[in-house]
Amino acid sequence: SSTAAVSGVSALGWTGDVKYHKGAARVIGSEHEMPVRLASNPSHLEYVDPVIIGRARAAQEDRRHPGLPTQDPKQSGAILIHGDAAFPGQGVVAETLNLSQLPGYYVGGTIHIITNNQIGFTTTPREGRSTLYASDLAKGYEIPIVHVNADDPLACIAATRMAFEYSSAFHKDFLIDLVGYRRWGHNEGDETAFTQPRMAQAISNNPTVRELWAREMDREGVATREQSEEMVKAVRQRLDAAREEAKSIILEEAHNPTAAPPGRSRNVVTYVPWDRLAEINAALHTYPQGFKPNPKLERVLDRRRDAFREGGDVEWAHAEELAFASILADGTPIRMTGQDVERGTFSQRHFVLHDPDTGKEHSPLQTIPQVKASFAMYNSPLSESAVLGFEYGYSRQAQGTMVLWEAQFGDFSNSAQVMIDQFIVSGHAKWRQTPTLVMLLPHGYEGQGPEHSSARVERFLQLCANDNMRVVNCTTSAQYFHVLRRQAQLLDLAPRPLIVMTPKSLLRNPRAASPSRDLTEGTFQPILDDLRARSHPESVTRVILCSGKIYMDLLARKEFEAADRVAAVRLEELYPFPSLQLKKLFAGYPSLREVFWMQEEPRNMGPWSYVKSRLRNLLSESVPLRYSGRPESASPAEGSQDQHLAMQAYILLAALANPLEPGIPVAPPPRVRGLAVEDEREMTHAR
Repeated sequence: SSTAAVSGVSALGWTGDVKYHKGAARVIGSEHEMPVRLASNPSHLEYVDPVIIGRARAAQEDRRHPGLPTQDPKQSGAILIHGDAAFPGQGVVAETLNLSQLPGYYVGGTIHIITNNQIGFTTTPREGRSTLYASDLAKGYEIPIVHVNADDPLACIAATRMAFEYSSAFHKDFLIDLVGYRRWGHNEGDETAFTQPRMAQAISNNPTVRELWAREMDREGVATREQSEEMVKAVRQRLDAAREEAKSIILEEAHNPTAAPPGRSRNVVTYVPWDRLAEINAALHTYPQGFKPNPKLERVLDRRRDAFREGGDVEWAHAEELAFASILADGTPIRMTGQDVERGTFSQRHFVLHDPDTGKEHSPLQTIPQVKASFAMYNSPLSESAVLGFEYGYSRQAQGTMVLWEAQFGDFSNSAQVMIDQFIVSGHAKWRQTPTLVMLLPHGYEGQGPEHSSARVERFLQLCANDNMRVVNCTTSAQYFHVLRRQAQLLDLAPRPLIVMTPKSLLRNPRAASPSRDLTEGTFQPILDDLRARSHPESVTRVILCSGKIYMDLLARKEFEAADRVAAVRLEELYPFPSLQLKKLFAGYPSLREVFWMQEEPRNMGPWSYVKSRLRNLLSESVPLRYSGRPESASPAEGSQDQHLAMQAYILLAALANPLEPGIPVAPPPRVRGLAVEDEREMTHAR
């Protein structure tokens, strides 16, 4: 219908959004053109704030040369319009204000305007804030505040000019508290007299701003009342014409929807020739004259330096550094932020080295001769929501730049769930944006308790649709190397967000380290078959399919070594789901009698709910699908190391025990009593 079209709603794949959430773009001026962008935003008040700041920062930077990007704050300016109830009420506002003077987030001053209509939906100020003024939060950041009467246009213009001049002179934020009122209620259909009768009466008796200004112009002899009315008619005609034009544009879009972002995941060359990668590696470990790294890192750095000698292996963080260096050598800029990213949460990265004697810093990725683009790495403040929003905005503006955000632990991305739901995974469906942000989320069950185990992969998988993102859980450093390089090469060809369940204990696990040849040959593989089982596929009766660290736990069990009729297969890319590759893999085991899905997470979490129906559709009715994992739980993981070890062992042994033939007896851990294995009623195959 035309109503649906005007709202931007289509049932044909592109969902669109209500009109007041949509962004816009316009160029102002003729001799000196100035592009102005109104950002698309969700109803989650204030969460667009850091997105705008991120876009402003990206517009100010030149990333075409090695080293840090050069920044010119005059290249863009940020204006944020806040609600008087939302400004003190939403925590993301304080997080955004805190970014204003930080090196990695500074934009040379933002102008804030509080549209103060003195009510939050139906909540009065005394019910909604503990401060006298709506703007008082800004005092803690030493931001100048001007309170101005919204009924006085000249005063408003003066305050705006003051804000611009101050920001230009001192490169700091400025706040205007625009004190007005709401004449028609929250959505122009509310009856404000129901809840604020006295204020509603006062407003109804007060002339509009337009009427007050028309009287003033008439009094000053600038324009008569008749001329003012003609101006009103002319503006209404322009608005009506624009509305009709918008109808036709949106109707045309509705008939030509784009369900998925442009391009598809495609095969790209991600390996780097041996000579070139060895040369890059040598350069990464050549330091400026007089600089020496911390001696405690000597063994780590020596091991990385020697990785390209005969029989050398590349560990996880080293593969990441080589991937970044080769991406920079291809001319693609990189920006990476997060809490402790320079060193790495688990002291695994060390991309910024510190001389213990002089305190000088050295970042090889900014200085080696092979790089052709900028590399920026910043330890972020203790924030997830605003920082992730900033990086999303930065990646939207800096097309062709690889932007990564790393959570200290994957669980902590919970604090930024609005950014994930409203921007990253749905940006294209709602606003036809093409997000490319990379999220690195440390994930894995090592007995560290409920808040340091799960990156909540189930939430991301629930949000997957219309080819809107990529979700991977790599188990080798080579796979991680290739998936990073693939992402960089697809920034323009097939832009998508990339969600990576990164490891913790596997960072130093020898089984996760890859021979250097795996980086100079091959590509990313969505599934990794069991090479041991492939030597005798006809004898394999069971496939254990899993994703992530639990595969390494399985390899470490002596029972697995003796299970010659079992194949352990890793699902490395969860979305897009590799249906064709898995179907081919299952067909390669002619004696297959059952498939187990094994996971560390509780049954109501992790990939199980996502993979269950997809796997059943790939299997014949004679091949049952079984589950081995933690029982359903309200909490992601146990709080006790002993309980964790008992449950982990039970999951592994339950997947190896054969219910069809005599197998390994499995005793459930204390207080579990068999709940970790799929209910018998759901063990049989069902379409």
